[in-house]
Amino acid sequence: MDGAVARRMWLVGEPIHAVTYFAPESFAAWEAAGVSGFWRGYFATRAAPFGAVGPAVVQATFFNFAPAMVERALPAVWDLISPAVALAARVEGAAAALRAIVGDGLDPVDAAPPAVGPAALGSAAVEEAAELAGDAIGGCDPAGRALFAANAALAPPTDPLESLWHALTVLREHRGDGHNAALVAAGLDGAEAHLLAGALEAGGAGSDVRRQARGWSDDEWADATARLRDRDLLDGAGAVTAAGRALHAEVEARTDEAALGPWRHLGPARTERLEALLRPWARAIARSGVVRFPNPMGLPPVEPR
Repeated sequence: MDGAVARRMWLVGEPIHAVTYFAPESFAAWEAAGVSGFWRGYFATRAAPFGAVGPAVVQATFFNFAPAMVERALPAVWDLISPAVALAARVEGAAAALRAIVGDGLDPVDAAPPAVGPAALGSAAVEEAAELAGDAIGGCDPAGRALFAANAALAPPTDPLESLWHALTVLREHRGDGHNAALVAAGLDGAEAHLLAGALEAGGAGSDVRRQARGWSDDEWADATARLRDRDLLDGAGAVTAAGRALHAEVEARTDEAALGPWRHLGPARTERLEALLRPWARAIARSGVVRFPNPMGLPPVEPR
């Protein structure tokens, strides 16, 4: 099993997780729980597995945000909402978003694997996918993966759709922690990582999306650009050099390799089955327009396979 498997599983799992950052149902759940404003809700719900932490923990583990942006939300947000309430709101909102986007109805479990059936969320398919994704977590090594470990320590929801979303969230944070380690090994900080990856997306349009979404100032962005030029990773026009492309490819390959544990644990047949179940839902989310492209996660639209 090679890194391509881990990348495919990220491509089908990430859109399902990501509704929590983009869907109005998620925002409504946060506000109903006592938090208004997107970024306060984002930092509260994503950091909640750690408890009522301050900005330093989030800056270290989320890795890619400008410190000033984190400090505007934390620790003040804990005066508005407790971590336990934030956790409940994020699961409730994500499940409501998935039901609104994908809907109930025909069940893709009726299709013989690895074929995929309709996109609708059928109960038998959701239960099967939740069980498979939950089993995959057993192959995740928590060493050096703080955000994964905090999420994995949470009790899974009993509702099958909420359980599926939770398991995919745990798996994506496992991958994300590994990605951060690969960036650190490559000598890239948060701003540099976004600048380099964004310059390779959508004709360079991805850089501006990432800068705004992660709160980097013009001066911070200019300084990061200068550092990448000094390393010959960007040229004078801001385009990615051959060395920059090679370093980015190396980081992505290391990320994929480090994310293989859960899929080796699940095994080829069951991994393929989970991919087949998730793919039509991920495509439905992409077609809905709820998750924008390009986006700060670097996630492309899911294509048929």
